[in-house]
Amino acid sequence: MKAIICTRYGTPEVLEIREIPKPRAEADEILVKIRATAVNSGDVRVRGLAVKGFMRWMMRIALGYTKPRKPVLGTVYAGVVESTGKNASKFKAGDKVFGMTGLGFGTYAEYIAVKETGNITAMPDGASFEEAVSLIFGGQTAIYFLEKAGLRKKENPKVLIIGATGSVGSAALQIAKSFGAEVTAVCSSDGLPLIRDLGVSDFILYDREDFTQTPRRFDFVFDAVDKTTKKQCENLLVQGGIYKNVGGLEYASESPEQLELIKELWEKGAYKAVIDRTYPFYEVVEAHTFVDSGRKKGNVILTLDPMM
Repeated sequence: MKAIICTRYGTPEVLEIREIPKPRAEADEILVKIRATAVNSGDVRVRGLAVKGFMRWMMRIALGYTKPRKPVLGTVYAGVVESTGKNASKFKAGDKVFGMTGLGFGTYAEYIAVKETGNITAMPDGASFEEAVSLIFGGQTAIYFLEKAGLRKKENPKVLIIGATGSVGSAALQIAKSFGAEVTAVCSSDGLPLIRDLGVSDFILYDREDFTQTPRRFDFVFDAVDKTTKKQCENLLVQGGIYKNVGGLEYASESPEQLELIKELWEKGAYKAVIDRTYPFYEVVEAHTFVDSGRKKGNVILTLDPMM
């Protein structure tokens, strides 16, 4: 099968399409023919070893010194079950599924074998493969941090989301709204049409004013793009307020329950797919280059031809 291999850490050009053995489903696994994956911030961070200070050494220790030990990157997928292991009964051949592998990576490929009890579930009704895969990374990351902040336990909490037009930020503002929060988005003037399209009317445009100096106070400040520190945002919090940053040491864990919530919110119309650009599989270098530019809004998708 064809797969995208990260040959070493570096610029997008280190990614190469190669032939590797097709996996097979073990007893408790299913084999999925991938129809869409995505280029997320986590993917480009690993590919480029794009972290600061001692985190670079920690990443090398965890993932590989000169190149990833797991060379097929990619963490999200949507596709069709091709076969099942002898003990797998949750899904059957032909089922449309979507899921996330996290640090297991492996979704930049034509096929992937995953445990049927893992972070996978049936695709949302009415969603295309591209739409379904765009919901996962931002959605699961957002749910993790919103839940850690106890957002669902608060009554009409006031939430500030920094970087509200990225894959995590655009998911967070929609999911926070579904939890009953009053959401204020921080974005650029260019991002304003997207914010309004997602139903958020309260915003601060960072290219026109310093959002850290707003007199407003929030129960939860969520930096979805790792552009601030807790100290910079302390004056934005009410007493007892919580600050979270996707770029800190806290890793957003994933669960099937999060996927089920994403599916439910999509089917209720409370969580829209936000897709900036879609590239064919063989244009992965171009896709990574665009994400590296920092200009994307929402998600960048890679599609795989069903005839591959």
